[in-house]
Amino acid sequence: MSIADETGGRARQMRQKAEQLEQAAERANDPAERDRLKEKARRLQEESKQANERGSGGIDPM
Repeated sequence: MSIADETGGRARQMRQKAEQLEQAAERANDPAERDRLKEKARRLQEESKQANERGSGGIDPM
């Protein structure tokens, strides 16, 4: 398995987790909890985007 494959798999897992958090946020009754979950999902999506770009050679990390 190449580094790009590993990075892509990690990014995919982060996106899946972000989707789960978004769904949990939709079900949350407490507005503060909903906001917290949405923010955590947003951060994970951003991290997965960055990881995917690094793995595909889109951004030079150095």
